[in-house]
Parts: sequence; structure tokens; C-alpha cells
Amino acid sequence: MSDKHKPSDPVFASSKSDATAASHVTSSPQTESEAYKLAFQDHEFLLRDDLRPVRFQLELLKPELLMNEAKIRSLFVMYGSARVPEPVKAQELLEKAETEYERKVAERLAAKSKYYDEARKLARIASTYPIDEDGWRHFVVTSGGGPSFMEAANRGAHDEGKESIGLNIVLPHEQLPNTFITPELSFQFHYFALRKMHFLMRARAVAVFPGGFGTFDELFELLTLVQTGKVRPMPILLFGKEEFWDRVVDLEALALEGTISRHDLDLITWCETAEEAWEKVCEVYEVDDHY
Repeated sequence: MSDKHKPSDPVFASSKSDATAASHVTSSPQTESEAYKLAFQDHEFLLRDDLRPVRFQLELLKPELLMNEAKIRSLFVMYGSARVPEPVKAQELLEKAETEYERKVAERLAAKSKYYDEARKLARIASTYPIDEDGWRHFVVTSGGGPSFMEAANRGAHDEGKESIGLNIVLPHEQLPNTFITPELSFQFHYFALRKMHFLMRARAVAVFPGGFGTFDELFELLTLVQTGKVRPMPILLFGKEEFWDRVVDLEALALEGTISRHDLDLITWCETAEEAWEKVCEVYEVDDHY
């Protein structure tokens, strides 16, 4: 045999080499038919309703493989609104308000904007956690990839020259990744369910800032998963108790109504500063907050 191979070499041709060969076939009615396309190169075939289970697998697998290749073992996830601006821009909104309603909304946004700085600071702290002896990275900052608190999270990691993850989702209105996400770790999802899976599969702490329907969805799903034992307990750090959460949802009333247990509220750690949040994380995982 003229070609030399190792016992570990695969015997089948790679899909990449077959894809290249398939692109150079002689044209004929048969080869031009859609049926002749390799299945994994046939976009119309992959988009069929029947292939939804396969697309689920692919959407779960792609970020998983790329995170493994990047040696990312655990995440520090940050949830929050896409609408709360950083303090300077919040003040600009307040100055531009024309109606009484616009002024009230701008005032509330300005009151919450201080948490943009806390999210950024918390991300800076978390992103400097050292790589372990096996080369794996921990508490890698991860956001939903959009603006506002999501931007603050990725921006904090960027401040420290560290990588961070963005998990964007295709929406009817355009949502581009914020510019602070590490490009090689900027993912896009079609399925909300798979996106939420990737938030939590590696999560070891979750910070939740004021937000709307999406933030509520992510928060209450996480609380349910921990409450029911589907997910191991982890620090769930809520920012803005009096400024936001007590104004928009009465968690104590849920316990008084008997629809949750009083101790379920202990799943939440209330925070106002990045330092408080990180102190809780260090307490749970018994690590030195100065490394």
C-alpha cells in the first residue's frame, strides 16, 4: 500500500470531502434534481417541518461543541431588560420626555439605570476568575446578547479583556448582538427552549436585573427548576428589590396564598451591588473572593 495511515485514522471519507466532490459533478437532469443533493447540504430539506427534531439536535449541539472547544466549563449568566439604558442615556430620555406618561416612564428607567453599572462591574469581577489546572474556564459571563443589561454584562468582561458569550434569538424585529460579545462565542437561536437550555446547562450563578416578559420567563423557569429539583441549587441573585421587584410582583403574597412554600423564597438572594452578589457566589462555592 502506497498511502500510509495510522490505526486511529477513519476509514470513511469525511463529509467535508464528499461535499467538495459533490459540488463538481457533471451536469445532467439527474444531478440537477433536488433529490440528488446530499441531505446535509439541502437547505429546503433541512427546513421541512418533519426535520424539526433534527434542528433541535443541531441547535443544542453546535454551541455545546464550540463551548467545549473553547474550554468553557461554567457560566455566570446575567438576565435583564433590553430597554433600560445606561445612566447617561437614561438622563437624555428624561430630558426628551414630552408627555406626562413619557416623563413617568423615563423617570422609572432612570431609577433602574444604576443597575447597568452594577451589571458591568459584576461581569468584570466574574470574568477574572482564574482558569483551573486543567485549562477550563469558569464563571464565563453570558448574556442574551442584546442591549441594556445584556450589553453591560458583555461590556464588563470586555473591560477586562476577557471572553464572554451572547445567546441571541431570531425575533420578528431585528436584534443584533451587542458589540462587546466575543465574536467566536456569539450564538443565534431559533428555539427559545434550546437557548434557555444553554443558559442553564453550564450556569453556576445567575444574576437577574429588572426586566419584562422575557426576564420573568427566564427567572421563573429557573426558580421552578430549582424548586422541583430538576436543577441543582445555585446563587440566584436579584437586583433592585425595592426599586423594581416589590413594585411589580408580590412574591410574599404567593407564599401567603399557599401557592408556594415560604422557604421557596429563600431560593432568591437580594442584591444591590456587584460586591454583594459576588460575595454570595464565593460563599456558596467556598472560594476566596480575592482568588
